[in-house]
Amino acid sequence: MAKNTPSFALSEQEALARFDEIIAADERIEPSDWMPDAYRKTLIRQISQHAHSEIIGMQPEGNWITRAPSLKRKAILMAKVQDEAGHGLYLYSAAQTLGIGRDQMTEDLISGKAKYSSIFNYHTPTWADIGSIGWLVDGAAICNQVPLCRASYGPYGRAMVRICKEESFHQRQGFEILLHLSRGSKAQHDMAQESVNRWYAPALMMFGPPDAQSPNSAQSMAWKIKRFSNDDLRQRFVDMIVPQSEVLGLTLPDRAIRWNEKRGHFDYGDLDWDEFNEVLKGRGPANSIRLERRKQAHDDGAWVREAAAAYAARENKEAMAS
Repeated sequence: MAKNTPSFALSEQEALARFDEIIAADERIEPSDWMPDAYRKTLIRQISQHAHSEIIGMQPEGNWITRAPSLKRKAILMAKVQDEAGHGLYLYSAAQTLGIGRDQMTEDLISGKAKYSSIFNYHTPTWADIGSIGWLVDGAAICNQVPLCRASYGPYGRAMVRICKEESFHQRQGFEILLHLSRGSKAQHDMAQESVNRWYAPALMMFGPPDAQSPNSAQSMAWKIKRFSNDDLRQRFVDMIVPQSEVLGLTLPDRAIRWNEKRGHFDYGDLDWDEFNEVLKGRGPANSIRLERRKQAHDDGAWVREAAAAYAARENKEAMAS
């Protein structure tokens, strides 16, 4: 079957066969290509949730911009929060190529219908939390998102290339904050350790439930949207942060961590999946706060959207008249 045959000229069976050929050849599906409804729906769910996570993720760090300990720290943190707004924009734009509107995605988020990463429903009571988010949360994001640069859906994979470059900066920024605190006074070291104690387990749960309990992971891997399972990604993350914690001079709060010579990986302890499920259901420490602030920001920005729409309508009218 010719790959350049227009989708509208094919029967559904032929279109599915070509879709399968593209996936098997490790090539890209583009917005103009035919795709199964289930593939489209899976992408909309995953990409929009990813976008929502970037936007909601601005809140716990934005809370510290005015309280960062120096002008340099303020400037870096502002740049990071701005990056995350940009990531949300790239991802919403990628999702829109699948036929869902930005307004619909926003409504799904603020109504509580759509999910976002459970990690952003935890509080950030200390400055060290900004370091832990950078090192652990963004570090987990890098493990998860670098393989997404090769996602089978073109707009998603291309968006991830720039996002991953910026996430690498975010991870190094968080590591540097914790390193500075760890080598500072005893109080600073203790603050860093306490923060890592709180963020370690939620960061590991960011990859999603164990493979046996994940309803979407296997199909996403078959379609090459994802390249690795939740548990494989979690193991990669543990293997990465154990030696990094030694450089930091901080202890990971998991007594089960030890090198397994036979497996060639670090073993680690069980996670509290009941807590994970509670957070997903909206009963985490900061779920209600995150959604309420997002709704308030959306409502407060109504006049900006209205002004932009009016300007665009005027420009279009003038262009048509000329």
